[in-house]
Amino acid sequence: MSLTADLFWSFRSPYSYLAIGRYRALAASHDLTINLRPVYPLAVRQPDFFERNHPNWLSYTVRDMIRVAQFHGIPFGPPRPDPIVQDLATRAIAAEQPYIYRLTRLGQTASRRGKGLAFAHEVAQLIWGGAQDWHLGDHLAGAASRADLDLAELDAEAEAEAVALDTEIAANQVALEIAGHWGVPTLVFDGEPFFGQDRIEMAKWRMEQKGLRPR
Repeated sequence: MSLTADLFWSFRSPYSYLAIGRYRALAASHDLTINLRPVYPLAVRQPDFFERNHPNWLSYTVRDMIRVAQFHGIPFGPPRPDPIVQDLATRAIAAEQPYIYRLTRLGQTASRRGKGLAFAHEVAQLIWGGAQDWHLGDHLAGAASRADLDLAELDAEAEAEAVALDTEIAANQVALEIAGHWGVPTLVFDGEPFFGQDRIEMAKWRMEQKGLRPR
């Protein structure tokens, strides 16, 4: 019997990037469907989050995500530009955000087509894999094409249905919280949340208990 799980995910989260390729590989190798459910990052939902955090939080997070990437052999580099416009010195979030709304809505349009996991993974590899100016030229179009999608079609839908898409994205966040968590990446399987890029093997173990089999 084919199994299904939901992956709550953000384009701004480095740990989401570090998880999604492995989740995509798991869905490809096993009889499993993983539905991508994008959410807006904390920088949008709680703009003062970074200002309230411990001063060591940012430096530790940067150190940790680099070593996680090295450990798993995942290409990793600082986003250029960052999907969130933020002053790293003061941690203040800019009022104008030209990237994250487009990205998240595009992710939701891809999810509507059942291709959210592939699209988010391809785009995340641009943002977090070291690509310069991922938002320019044909970078995003190429990522969409590799996910068997058309960027122009997704962009048109994202612009025309922005309100509806934001409602769906907000519902994703509510569903995440109902499942028992609030952060990303979180995989929810059979009502059980698995938070973080370091819970993939445990999520697989649980799914194997419920009948997960190789394809």
